[in-house]
Amino acid sequence: MAGARPSSAGSRRPAGRRITDRGAWFLVLPALVPILVLSVGPLLYGILLAFTDAQSGRTAATRWIGALNFRDLLHDTLFWESFRIGLVWAVGVTVPQFLLALGLALLLDQDLRLRGLARALAIVPWAMPEVVVGIMWRLVYNPDAGVLNETLRDLGLGDGRDWLSGLATALPAVIVVGVWAGLPQTTVALLAGLQNVPRELHEAAAVDGAGAWRRFRAVTWPALRPVALAITALNLIWNLNSFALVYVLTSGGPGGKTRLPMLFAYEEAFRYGQFGYAAAMGCVLVAVVSILLAVFLAGRLRGGDEA
Repeated sequence: MAGARPSSAGSRRPAGRRITDRGAWFLVLPALVPILVLSVGPLLYGILLAFTDAQSGRTAATRWIGALNFRDLLHDTLFWESFRIGLVWAVGVTVPQFLLALGLALLLDQDLRLRGLARALAIVPWAMPEVVVGIMWRLVYNPDAGVLNETLRDLGLGDGRDWLSGLATALPAVIVVGVWAGLPQTTVALLAGLQNVPRELHEAAAVDGAGAWRRFRAVTWPALRPVALAITALNLIWNLNSFALVYVLTSGGPGGKTRLPMLFAYEEAFRYGQFGYAAAMGCVLVAVVSILLAVFLAGRLRGGDEA
């Protein structure tokens, strides 16, 4: 009899664990269902669509064509040119964005007067929708009455130019807007990382005679590096998938100089009705983003093992 009690108690533990697991699934479902319906479902449907000849306004049934869309995509020079422009855009936005955000975060981390107000103002662009940001900057770049050209005229630096319509200036002008629009979120992430750096380490380094640059290299950067790597990787992926901001500013022009891959896929799908071909482009972009994520996660895991 005494030996039977542990077995009966032991038999009850798995049942209790099953109830706990079932309850955990019920807690997860409210967040999991929208992800499955709004993200995973459309993704799987898009992958399936990439292997068909789906078109808009077509009366014939959609046919399965295998990898034909991907084969045509390999020889589509316009798509690969848009991909090159997308890489230039992503890197051109991400790198200056990080450097400016790092300087701004270091500044906002100091004991300044009205620091709270400065931090609030720093995140104002983050609160603005991309469409509003695009319209606002179109007014700034307006060739006739834009703030930028008016300022250049007042300074005697020329009569101004049409920044968003020039072949040489359109992409740099759009990159400036991208840096401005994404600066707050990078600043907030880096500022949060700076809050975790112990003040005692800075004080000890200062007592040892270390200057500001040496304290940054020896104390601040090692603690900030994980946050910096994470936000840089996320920004690179986010910028590579950009659509709304560039669409409002230039719609991919002039002459395709700002046609990012997402814009190219959008035009193929909704201007020319080539849904299957556009889905194939989307699959390529998903693959590229997945590779970037895998490289980032592998680096993070390797860094954790070394630590």
